[in-house]
Amino acid sequence: MAPKGSQRVVNKIVAENRKARFNYEIIDTYEAGIVLMGTEVKSLREGKANIAESYASDEGGEIWLINSYLPEYLQANRFNHEPRRRRKLLLSGREIHRLRSAINREGMTLIPLKIYFNDRGRAKMELALAKGKKLHDKRESEKERDWNRQKSRLLKAHG
Repeated sequence: MAPKGSQRVVNKIVAENRKARFNYEIIDTYEAGIVLMGTEVKSLREGKANIAESYASDEGGEIWLINSYLPEYLQANRFNHEPRRRRKLLLSGREIHRLRSAINREGMTLIPLKIYFNDRGRAKMELALAKGKKLHDKRESEKERDWNRQKSRLLKAHG
């Protein structure tokens, strides 16, 4: 147990997929646990993970994270993990059923948004049920972002 004077970092973000909100329209988000090996947890704590090109898929009634990159932990010699191995995501049965039906019927995609450590020190992933944006939707969101940036500059300058 931690001493009373110290505070633990809550929800420390380890990896974030910044392009996800630009490339996809986010419909719903879920919190999922990740099945990790010991060296993967240590590598995550160093903060060098990458989930920019990863996605989740439904295989055999389970949800798997594919193409995420967790670099090898340098202090672990022969017991190290594969950096791009498939990792199982932990969700409730009801959530898995809901995600499977959305993927199969409506053609949606499961995209990881971020990996973080919760207040209990467990590695969690924010998973999004998303639909791909068309090119004109991407242009529209870029215009809106630029306009908001310009508007904030004008308000800052003129008070």
